[in-house]
Amino acid sequence: MKKGLLKALGAALFVPAFAFAQAPVKLAMIEGLSGGNANGGEAVFRNLAWAVERVNQRGGVKTREGARALELVRYDSKGQSEEALSALKSAIDDGARVILQGNSSAVAASIIEAVNKHNEREPARRVVFLNYSAVDPILTNEKCSYWHFRFDAHADMRMTALMSVLREDKAVKSVYLINPDYSFGHAVTREAKRQLAEQRPDVRVAADELHPLMRIKDFAPYAAKIKASGADAVITGNFSNDLTLLVKAAREAGFEGKFYTFYGNALGAPAAIGDAGIGKVVAVADWLPNVPTQESEAFYQSFRQKFPKPADDYVHMRMQLLIETLAQSIEKAGTVEAGPLAAALEKSSVKFAGQGGAMRAADHQFQQSLVVGVMDRQGTPGVKFDVEGSGYGFRVVKNIAPAQAEMPHNCTMKQP
Repeated sequence: MKKGLLKALGAALFVPAFAFAQAPVKLAMIEGLSGGNANGGEAVFRNLAWAVERVNQRGGVKTREGARALELVRYDSKGQSEEALSALKSAIDDGARVILQGNSSAVAASIIEAVNKHNEREPARRVVFLNYSAVDPILTNEKCSYWHFRFDAHADMRMTALMSVLREDKAVKSVYLINPDYSFGHAVTREAKRQLAEQRPDVRVAADELHPLMRIKDFAPYAAKIKASGADAVITGNFSNDLTLLVKAAREAGFEGKFYTFYGNALGAPAAIGDAGIGKVVAVADWLPNVPTQESEAFYQSFRQKFPKPADDYVHMRMQLLIETLAQSIEKAGTVEAGPLAAALEKSSVKFAGQGGAMRAADHQFQQSLVVGVMDRQGTPGVKFDVEGSGYGFRVVKNIAPAQAEMPHNCTMKQP
């Protein structure tokens, strides 16, 4: 009953007030909305809902049958693959032909496999899978699929962006690697070691630590090991509560080194580390609120007007680009039928709020710019906006164009 109410709530909130002649296009968001990363799941929902609302307010999407609204329906996977696969079946039975997910690479891999099997078995009910955050490189390499499209830079691309800053940081002589013990964390660890050996062979890897995902309540023992190792910096792909608890424990343990992070720019991390993070917490993203353009500033301020609570302040440009790309591709295909829609998606390019990108057809990896930011106090040069009311924001120190962020792939795309 609770799952049904949540789905109904999502549908009711984000279908426009004016009437459409045709049934809405159902978008099924399958995400962990309870459990250790529930705040991350809710942040995704806010971002996608805002983007869907914007499309509907301008008249929805034009198809051969007429204008149709986008309807965002949420399914709680609890962050688990089995729950996600059950939700996928329910979503398809409910009429969804567009699947959205991202906050777990392990879950994404399961969905890709299930979608491949479903689409082969039931061509009349085929679906496309749009991935906004699952960044294990394998998903657009060995496990690439014609039906899967990734809108986030994968882990190797993100690591390359971080390394462009770390390789110039001569104060770093040793690093501590700590990551969640599943496919994504393994990918971060593997690529960190490879790129360090290639670009900073003088840097020692003090330790290589893996821990259970979203199960550690007290990171004090890990923080003590980090401090005892003598490392000058931590490289981590941790996110949500795992990252917040880690940086808080490190601060309390007296660790004074830097954190090179994939997700250190929100979900409680800046507030948890406080003044100790000034100049020491580095984060990579597809976009940051302090990107110094008028279009970016206007975009961010409009988000804050829509979601004024400090706890809701986690905006993802790539999710806006995803929905804009989807709307554009539906109109180009003239339908939400998966075959024509996938063909349109793999040739798509989009611009929005001064940002943009293009889908690479060979592996369905979205190509976009990346930025690297360093934490500082709000009000210092380059830090007009803080994060989640913490008083700390991220100053952009590196802009990486799509051509520089792009990396080779080994995808062999199987056509339907």
